[in-house]
Amino acid sequence: MSKRFNAAHCGRERSRRAVVPLAAVSVLVAGTALTGCGQQRDADVYTVMNSSTDESYHRWDAEAMARCGEQLGVTIEQQSVPAAQVMTKALRMASSKSLPDIVQFDASEMPTFADAGGLVDLRALGLSTTDIPEGIVDFGSYKGTYYGAARSVNTLALFYNKDVLDKAGVQVPGTWAELREAAKKLTRGKQYGLALSAGGAEDGVFQFTPFMWSNGGDETKLDSPQVAEALDYWKSLLKDGSLSKSTVNWTQADVNDQFMAGNAAMMINGPWQVETLNTDKSLHWGIARIPVPEAGGDSVGPLGGAVLTVPKTGDPERERTAGRIVACLSSRKEQLTYALNSWMVPANAKAAAVWRERVPELDALADQVATARSRTAKLGAGWSGVSLALQSAFQSALTGQSSEAALKRAQQRATSGN
Repeated sequence: MSKRFNAAHCGRERSRRAVVPLAAVSVLVAGTALTGCGQQRDADVYTVMNSSTDESYHRWDAEAMARCGEQLGVTIEQQSVPAAQVMTKALRMASSKSLPDIVQFDASEMPTFADAGGLVDLRALGLSTTDIPEGIVDFGSYKGTYYGAARSVNTLALFYNKDVLDKAGVQVPGTWAELREAAKKLTRGKQYGLALSAGGAEDGVFQFTPFMWSNGGDETKLDSPQVAEALDYWKSLLKDGSLSKSTVNWTQADVNDQFMAGNAAMMINGPWQVETLNTDKSLHWGIARIPVPEAGGDSVGPLGGAVLTVPKTGDPERERTAGRIVACLSSRKEQLTYALNSWMVPANAKAAAVWRERVPELDALADQVATARSRTAKLGAGWSGVSLALQSAFQSALTGQSSEAALKRAQQRATSGN
């Protein structure tokens, strides 16, 4: 996540997201769907609620909305709230029948609103998924219905300090064994070999998924040997001294701070940090795919980012126009502009090909995106319960409990909801 990464945006700095009970969402949203819009709206003014509170992102979005507004003959207003508040704000607005025309949800939260029947099928509004990879279509879908259009997506990668690795004669690692050995060699003095986030929040879960998924683990069975092996691998790095003990408290922003300060030779992080990394001209960094258990395996990371959705407001005509606005904001041209500003990867495959040519230093990130998948693809709205269970497991396992015991408890929590 960047200065404003949302858990899909999983990574940008943000406060911990509120977990809203699905039953409460269903009641509030269903009320709106049944009774329709409760406020008078200006016929030519449309509102987009997003989490673009960072000045740069807010400006980029405002410029895109101005272009699309001129193209469509309407005025598009932006309402930005902190990422952690988007869902709760949308629910409050649903209860007062004052939902905006478009809501940009973190993709991991969108299924909760969709499950409650609060979103319009974008295909029914005329949006096409041509040239959008299947994994990214799934990213914006719930139970096979396409509710959320992504302008760009992101994932995690291995960042490394070129000067530090060159001086130590260490090659960029590609496997778990190579990463462990490299991290050992690069740990010296105040410098750790690797930094990652294993904190008790979505940041830590986002960072764990590449290790869990690349090892064949699955969020539907947290107590499997494959998930335990992945968590044991993290524990081995901690035991080696290659990770700081503070990793259990770090967010992804903290990890980036450590890397930039020279306290870590490598880090697991995302493209939302590139803007900050580039402020230090003396820092020569590179990027590679996250190492895998065995050579030749797929490095499967989590897709992150936000999706543009059209809430059900009870006004079909406004919903159709909102759909045209979403289509414009997520068009190939607008995707490329947004991605080049934000260092994210365009969702549209043709736009992504141009992006690769324009930012070749991030080519490995595009490769990582190609094998990435959505956290909610299998569990939908049930992901939040699994995430909370995993967060607790990290804290227990990395501070002394066995991975098996911590994950057994996590599976029980995820299943029971307690």
